[in-house]
Amino acid sequence: MSIRVVIADDQKLIRESFGILLNAQPDIEVVGEAVNGEDAIRRIEEHQPDIALMDIRMPVLDGLEATRRVTESRPDVKIIILTTFDSDEYVYEALRVGANGFLLKDCSAHQLADAVRTVATGGALLAPTVTKRLIEEFSRRGAPRVPRRGRIADLTERETEVLRLIAQGMSNAELASHLVIAEQTVKTHVSRILVKLALRDRTQAVVFAYENGLVVPGE
Repeated sequence: MSIRVVIADDQKLIRESFGILLNAQPDIEVVGEAVNGEDAIRRIEEHQPDIALMDIRMPVLDGLEATRRVTESRPDVKIIILTTFDSDEYVYEALRVGANGFLLKDCSAHQLADAVRTVATGGALLAPTVTKRLIEEFSRRGAPRVPRRGRIADLTERETEVLRLIAQGMSNAELASHLVIAEQTVKTHVSRILVKLALRDRTQAVVFAYENGLVVPGE
């Protein structure tokens, strides 16, 4: 079955170019386009896509609020935030409200298709540059919150270590190399962490780790 996508961007050129690139893929289908956040919510409800590409800066209703509403009402729809710069000041808030990752608008056709496939299969797009931005944002906002021991205590020592490394931006392959374990074992640890902490994906795991003091900005 094709991965169904809705594209929300107030720039017609972006919508059309992304639509052409994605529809050229044999396993991806663009089922709707939206010109602002309110329109995006309507199109998502109408077409029930797997993925929504959401521009963060749109008139009427911005992508941040639209993402929050969609993730609350349709948690099965995964959101990829579209941005011009990887240092967008809304990175932190967008991840907190449920975005599954970020994609630069100047990405290649290959990167665009790979991003859609990655998120559709439960992965998250959190490039090292975005991780760096998160760290900077936490530093600016001050010390992290006191850890919620009731949830963190459910993790084993190895799972806690894996979570810290995820928050530092390591991929599964890098984790496997660093811990000298099989990549499949890493995937198992990550899955258990997400279940125990009631998190949707690795992106939320990074935010959780920083917010709860498992990783301190500047470490």
